[in-house]
Amino acid sequence: MTPRPETVRRFTRGERWVHRSTAALMLVCLFTAAALYLPPLAELVGRRRLVVTVHEWSGIALPLPALAGLASRAFRRDLRLLNRFAPYDRDWLRDALRRVPHDLRVAGKFNAGQKLYASFAAGAVLVMLGTGLLMMFPHLSGLVWRTGATFVHDWLALAVAVVVAGHLWMAANDPQARLGMRTGFVTPQWARRHHPRWERTESGEPREHGGSGEHGDRPRTPAA
Repeated sequence: MTPRPETVRRFTRGERWVHRSTAALMLVCLFTAAALYLPPLAELVGRRRLVVTVHEWSGIALPLPALAGLASRAFRRDLRLLNRFAPYDRDWLRDALRRVPHDLRVAGKFNAGQKLYASFAAGAVLVMLGTGLLMMFPHLSGLVWRTGATFVHDWLALAVAVVVAGHLWMAANDPQARLGMRTGFVTPQWARRHHPRWERTESGEPREHGGSGEHGDRPRTPAA
């Protein structure tokens, strides 16, 4: 896709495909889980055996988009950024708890909240896949393991539902973030306000206080 005037490329087509595919599979997993555990919804949906099958196979497929995304250099680069928790990320979390305005917080392409969400989501998918396989193939383990797997799977599913709801709520309140995921581009003003380190890197501006890219020392903002 050709860059638009007065925009900054945030995500490539491959990265957006990974996000959309993972999101679709996750929502299918959550909806079918609700249809299995909530009696009113179970009665409304019916066809329990089909719901179980859809739930199982969408869960097994859940890691596949990310694995396919490893073929993308941009996706691998973003994974490295998500896995790197810098000193300014701790500052961002502290500022977020203190409700410091966005334009006074410092973040790279991904802020600390997004990095924590990505880490939780990745870990949860692996745990849910492992426990789900133990439930799907009961002959693979004994009763104690199956009971433990069911307990972990059910409670972690509830935690995932809460965290995903929070993720959707944040997205609903940030039209530019949605635009970036839908088209791949955001405005420089939004990038400068929410992800200043990344915006400076993309625009090629010289950095203050030394360092390069997103990994230099955090520039200090004046006290309010």
